[in-house]
Amino acid sequence: MDDKVRTLARRLLSKGFDDLPEREQRVLRRIAERAAISRDVNAAYAKDLSLGDRVADRVAAFGGSWAFIGLFAGVIVLWVLANVWLLVRPVDPYPFVFLNLILSMVAAIQAPVIMMSQNRQAEKDRLAAEHDYEVNLKAELEIMSLHEKVDDIRMRQLEALFARLEAKLDALSAR
Repeated sequence: MDDKVRTLARRLLSKGFDDLPEREQRVLRRIAERAAISRDVNAAYAKDLSLGDRVADRVAAFGGSWAFIGLFAGVIVLWVLANVWLLVRPVDPYPFVFLNLILSMVAAIQAPVIMMSQNRQAEKDRLAAEHDYEVNLKAELEIMSLHEKVDDIRMRQLEALFARLEAKLDALSAR
């Protein structure tokens, strides 16, 4: 198997196997084994998430939704109405300093959680891009291999045709 992989490296990439990056070596091994490159990046990534990671992803998903915007707008409207018209002794009179403090604290907590989720998404995107690269490289190498096979078949056909032509020319010249 090792010789087959080294031969593929020399034939398809014009490089020695040891000179190739690990990714390309892995792809060549899979070509030699006739194995598919199948990997569910989402499942592979999801199994390694901690509880905090999953919570951060859910908070980011909810914090970036219309449901959150509607809910938050409703809470703010209720707060303002309660403190302006409904309560005799308002908890947070105009200019709503306590409401501003709460909003600032929510933003201070929500921003880093969303950034953690975005960083994880970027990591997942990098893994998916690496997988796509490997699949594309394997496809390209397989196509190159098929081209070689087609060229070899065409060359044998041409050699057989030339052999027949030479035989006919010899037969004609012998007359």
